[in-house]
Amino acid sequence: MTLNSERTGVAFQALDGLAIELPSWGFANTGTRFGKFIQPAGATNTAEKFADAGQVHAYTGCCPTVAVHVLWDFPRGVADIPEVAQTAAACGVGIGAINPNVFQDQCYKHGSLGNPDPAVRQAALSHILDCVEIQNASGSRDLSLWFADGTNFPGSGSIRARKQWFTEGLRAVHAALTGNQRMLVEYKPFEPAFYHTDIADWGMSFLLSKSCGPRAKVLVDTGHHYQAVNIEQIVAWLLSEDMLGGFHFNDRRYADDDLTLGSIDPYQVFRIFHEICYFTWETGKAPDLAYMVDQSHNLKNKIEEMIQTACTAQELFLKAALVDHAKLAAHQAKADLVDAEECLREAFFTDVRPVLREWRKARGLAAEPLAAFRESGYLAKAEAERGAKNRGGVSSYA
Repeated sequence: MTLNSERTGVAFQALDGLAIELPSWGFANTGTRFGKFIQPAGATNTAEKFADAGQVHAYTGCCPTVAVHVLWDFPRGVADIPEVAQTAAACGVGIGAINPNVFQDQCYKHGSLGNPDPAVRQAALSHILDCVEIQNASGSRDLSLWFADGTNFPGSGSIRARKQWFTEGLRAVHAALTGNQRMLVEYKPFEPAFYHTDIADWGMSFLLSKSCGPRAKVLVDTGHHYQAVNIEQIVAWLLSEDMLGGFHFNDRRYADDDLTLGSIDPYQVFRIFHEICYFTWETGKAPDLAYMVDQSHNLKNKIEEMIQTACTAQELFLKAALVDHAKLAAHQAKADLVDAEECLREAFFTDVRPVLREWRKARGLAAEPLAAFRESGYLAKAEAERGAKNRGGVSSYA
């Protein structure tokens, strides 16, 4: 596909409208259940996380906000807001989605909002409501909710009772939201719960969100699906029901995440973006979606892989925006199977990197973000400043 001036205009408009939120925890030293591999430049505190995120935004131009985890980034709660907000601004980014933590403390061994102990359910709800206060104080729009709740053995919990407890808890959270605030309810098929997970798929998230009210939407994590699940169909259905709130970007080899976006199946990411762009073309209105990264790499350099992710998202979103939707709709109406598919293939195989370089140049950005970051010397400086702290075993989530 050759881009004429009109198509280049479409490309620039698409890129200008794409904002991708970075996760603060993705810059810290994290690990798996088996252990962790420390990186000398890993962020050891919230200020360093924002500084690293600011680097990604400075070189890609599309990552203006940072999602935060309350226990890790606001250990004192609302009292930390002024300092964190000032630090974020100094690094050229803003505070994004607020992520409660109702899985780390020992009391959540048997669940949070789905725990059979009413006192634990109340503790979890109180923490989430505290997070809403942080939303209010920081100006954050989205409350991002993921729960580790579930059971590992048949008969060890009442599935229906836990559903009811979740309904009650989420409704209470929804009632506390004001202004333009939203709550995004994520789902995950398994891990750490291996018999049943309380919010295991998009249908469960959909039902819980609908029962709460208009501020509740479904959050789709591109990794949290079993093999062969058609994620773009889920996206299309949620769009049609006005229930899609946003995404967590990563990739999957099986049914979990933490792989770099597009590293396994870039065509699937393109197809997901295509459903969004097609919906926008048909309705004349872009859906209000939060695009967030949820990756925490133990082997790749954390800043470099975030730049990889942002650039990959830009490329694949741009390819989806370049689909000839009118032509596609005409082929679909006549059941022209080959020609309809070719509409997608032509866009997917278009080399959009030249127009991306043009866009970056027009926006005062480096033509090649990863190369420019490497040449900046930031990584060596961070390694020198943080190496001793990381070797000393500073907490991953400090």
